[in-house]
Amino acid sequence: MTEQNLPEERRDADRAERVFATKSGMWSRGSGDTSGYNGLVRELAMPGKSGAPFEDAAADAIHDRAVDVLPKFKGYRMLFHAGELTVYVPREDLREVVRTLRDDPYLRFEVIMSISGVHYPQEVGAELHAVYHLLSYTYNRRLRLEVTCPDDDRHIPSVVETYPMADYDERETWDMFGIIFDGHPSLTRILMPDDWAGHPQRKDYPLGGIDVEYKGATIPAPDTRRSYS
Repeated sequence: MTEQNLPEERRDADRAERVFATKSGMWSRGSGDTSGYNGLVRELAMPGKSGAPFEDAAADAIHDRAVDVLPKFKGYRMLFHAGELTVYVPREDLREVVRTLRDDPYLRFEVIMSISGVHYPQEVGAELHAVYHLLSYTYNRRLRLEVTCPDDDRHIPSVVETYPMADYDERETWDMFGIIFDGHPSLTRILMPDDWAGHPQRKDYPLGGIDVEYKGATIPAPDTRRSYS
């Protein structure tokens, strides 16, 4: 059943579940502006479908088999959008989940393509996200896992034991975002110098730099450029 064919009350309930923030116009507040922009309200909602069945053969096959071999999988939050399935996995379950996804003969996600970090300062208690992109060569399927941790407890289990190729990706995510991957064999910086302070891709990292000379011109560092605000 498509979303358009769902009863109106079910569509409203599904939408309410996916809405994660509400924004309203800002710049006209207290300015005397009469354009009406201040009255605009916009709901920010997760796209796609948040529960099985997903009406996609590959996504449904992954979900159904994963639930069979790992029943707790059924309770995880999921999102299916643009032909891609994302599963939000509690960090304490991550190692068990990736081993199951790799070793089960009907899942066989043999490869982890990448791990990336994301920083959402507004998500109190889940400010840091690690995103895992898995690939099954056997079945030509892809799956995304997402794991969160709070900024004051930046620990997520390492998956290097299951996917050795995750080594460099976990180091880069630590380097850029400060997520500590417990159990990693050598969690050291990979892009920045060893003595670098901070994690440059976090949203709260100060915008700074050094002046750059290019073909006779000097380009000022971002933190010294003229401000127009």
